[in-house]
Amino acid sequence: MKRGKFIALEGGEGAGKSTQAKLLVAALEGRGLTVDLTREPGGTPGAEAIRELLLHPPGKGWGPEAEALLFAASRSDHVAQRIIPALERGEWVISDRFVDSSRAYQGGAGGLGDQTITALHQIGSNAMRPDLTILIEVDAKRTAQRLAERDGDVSDAIGGRDAAYHRLVAQSFRYLAENDPEGFAIIDGSGSAQDVHSAIMAAIDARLGS
Repeated sequence: MKRGKFIALEGGEGAGKSTQAKLLVAALEGRGLTVDLTREPGGTPGAEAIRELLLHPPGKGWGPEAEALLFAASRSDHVAQRIIPALERGEWVISDRFVDSSRAYQGGAGGLGDQTITALHQIGSNAMRPDLTILIEVDAKRTAQRLAERDGDVSDAIGGRDAAYHRLVAQSFRYLAENDPEGFAIIDGSGSAQDVHSAIMAAIDARLGS
């Protein structure tokens, strides 16, 4: 059986990844493909349990090292229990975030460095990479507006960090994408949901076909 394709959608808070993931799944299913939509952290019972610990931490919360280890553990289970089996069945897997989020958040903005995150990913998930990573970029002003509409005054432990942290996240994502042009497609997320979706489909058709 032909192996499926693995696409990760990345970007900062409020970039519209979840909306675009659903539109992408519908478009691919419309082409007759079997598609598995998943997310990180999460995607399996074990990974979802870790997600709750990460986004709503006990006590004073996690330091960057513990946070990175938890993400790596969640991802390891996700890859082994869900992503690889789906790909081997010939399905296309669409994940709302994957390892590049850890590289941008914990490695870049969190100060741990890319080497630390990639080493954890090598141990936990055999350094697995998507066939294509879609980076959706949205400017800081529009991001703040979208987050206010989405979350109001309530944010999770990571989304609620200050603007300086999220600027570093955005810079880290851009650096990763610019240094891996074969692995990433950078998409302007400032337009309408349909405009962004069209750009994503064009990038997928150009890189992967269907």
